[in-house]
Amino acid sequence: MSELVGREGETGAGGTAAAVLSLLAERDQTVAVAESLTGGLVAAELTAVPGASRAFRGSVTAYATELKAEVLGVDAELLASRGAVDAQVAAEMAAGVRRVLGAAWGIATTGVAGPDPQDGQPVGTVYVAVAGPAGGKTAALRLNGSRTEIRRESVRRVLELLSSELRNNARTQDSEQNGGT
Repeated sequence: MSELVGREGETGAGGTAAAVLSLLAERDQTVAVAESLTGGLVAAELTAVPGASRAFRGSVTAYATELKAEVLGVDAELLASRGAVDAQVAAEMAAGVRRVLGAAWGIATTGVAGPDPQDGQPVGTVYVAVAGPAGGKTAALRLNGSRTEIRRESVRRVLELLSSELRNNARTQDSEQNGGT
């Protein structure tokens, strides 16, 4: 049994962070985080779990739009044409942090927490993404609440998306190892 377990009855992002880190450690895989609107909250949630260093590689907080291109390799033309609040930007951030930090999995958050709209997108528009060994997945979110609530919910949702992808990846590997049955 892994040492990375959530406290009994723990729910929310903390419980999901512990579960994700446990799954990664069991598989000897790692994760890296690219954050914009969450400003380091995802990394903080992951590193709050004792033993996180077994699976957590690091993070890049690319709050400024140009850093998404310069550090994470997001297409500059995409950023210029669509802005930073975009599904493809989130996907490229996740793939970029995975590559730059040498992790098996990359996750990313980008969006508008408020108080004002950004890039023509209303407050509460958020994109979260996961990039892994077999591809990736992006989710578009429309969140309500205060700036703090939107940021916290974004953390929870990106960790849930990673958890789902890890479980799907495991099922795919199990099926392949058992001859597709």
